[in-house]
Amino acid sequence: MTATTRQHHDEDGARKPGRRPSASKKAEPETVELHPDEGAAGGAAYGDEQLVEGDLAAELELAQRQAGEHLELARRVQAEFENFRKRMQREQADAIARAGQRVIEELLPVLDNLERAIDHTTAGGDVADLLKGVELVRSQVLDVFAKEGVEVDDPFGRAFDPGKEQAVGQREDAEVPEGTVVDVYQKGYLMHGKVIRPAMVVVSAGGPHRP
Repeated sequence: MTATTRQHHDEDGARKPGRRPSASKKAEPETVELHPDEGAAGGAAYGDEQLVEGDLAAELELAQRQAGEHLELARRVQAEFENFRKRMQREQADAIARAGQRVIEELLPVLDNLERAIDHTTAGGDVADLLKGVELVRSQVLDVFAKEGVEVDDPFGRAFDPGKEQAVGQREDAEVPEGTVVDVYQKGYLMHGKVIRPAMVVVSAGGPHRP
């Protein structure tokens, strides 16, 4: 072998260790080994997730059941309140009707006496007896009024009160303090302290000022 040939051979031999593997040769898959503790930790985490999901599902079911119970309770309370409202309306209407009936029952004897007075006068009875009968009727009417909380307001001689009286005239009188009720055309009436009809009065003027 010549020196030149040996040189080429040595060069080729020197290059052999550095050659790349053939493209047709497949790389073997890399194997990763897991530590036993790492596998156990992964399984525990998965189990915890399953447990949390189960708890959430149970809580959701409980919340839905409680919501349904609350809704049913609300509907029941609403129905009871509606029944209570209707019952109160009926009772109020009945109370008003009974109150009217009571007043009528109390006025019936008054009407009876008034009819007797008319019959007595028609039959030619004495006028004095008629007057007594009318006075009796008036007294009975006032008794009925008193039972219902009604009182007569006769302001004669008092200072004029525009909250209770209605002035329909004025009279000059130098001796009477100004603003005094000197005549009553129509008496007033109060019910439980509230004016239901003001008195119609005449008020003085020209007199001394009221202290």
